[in-house]
Amino acid sequence: MTDGSAEGARRHGLSRDLRLLDLLALHEAEHGRGLGVVELAARSGREKSQVSRALKALAEEGVVERDPDTMEYRLGWRLLSLVARTAENRLVRVASPVMRRLAEETEETCHLCVLRDAEVLTLLSVSAHDFRAHGWEGKGVPAARTSAGRVLLLDATPDELYVRLGMGDLSDGFDGSLVHSVQELWQRIQEARRRGFAEVREEFESDLVGVSAPIRDFRGRVVAALNVGAPAHRLTDRLHRTGRITVGAADRVSAALGWEW
Repeated sequence: MTDGSAEGARRHGLSRDLRLLDLLALHEAEHGRGLGVVELAARSGREKSQVSRALKALAEEGVVERDPDTMEYRLGWRLLSLVARTAENRLVRVASPVMRRLAEETEETCHLCVLRDAEVLTLLSVSAHDFRAHGWEGKGVPAARTSAGRVLLLDATPDELYVRLGMGDLSDGFDGSLVHSVQELWQRIQEARRRGFAEVREEFESDLVGVSAPIRDFRGRVVAALNVGAPAHRLTDRLHRTGRITVGAADRVSAALGWEW
């Protein structure tokens, strides 16, 4: 085989493997489950043996994974990790200028947050003051006790909250928390949905208040939260107004990500 023929074969093989990934992604998005070898072969027009070999190679690299019970294939951890990192990088790029304006308008520090298991992780902090607020970046905090966590959980059902957070005391022993159970958290989430933003008054730390608004992607799913937090003596009296301002900023980021109301 000549070099040109070998290169053509590699490209053809890559194209066929990408077709399998396309089929898996589409089926997961529409039905929430994977596909077996037989169905993938039928949909791609390839032999079952070819599809099986291709999936085995992709699984070895973490690009796809097979459910041991159903034997269906899904997109794998490695591919999803790459997509997540790319999405977060884009999210930070899009949100950064909006956050600078938000920090200037509120004269406070704002944070860009995402959900990681039962915690809220800050990706970026921007301060209206002379210094950048680095203290929260990369730090995880309990989702149930924070305004950011409550808007990040807007899409969750009660059952999903139980799975994610468990059935223990969600206050972590903090006396100021108003949320101790999933049921109480659900009520706070509904309040945030009706209001358009969540607010917390000294439930996470003493003398700390904050508001958060959801950022949605092109599908309308909550993928991040914009948060403004400050000492209670400085922000409490204007907390609701700051919440409305934060909603507007979050909506601008959502629009840049392709969300249309």
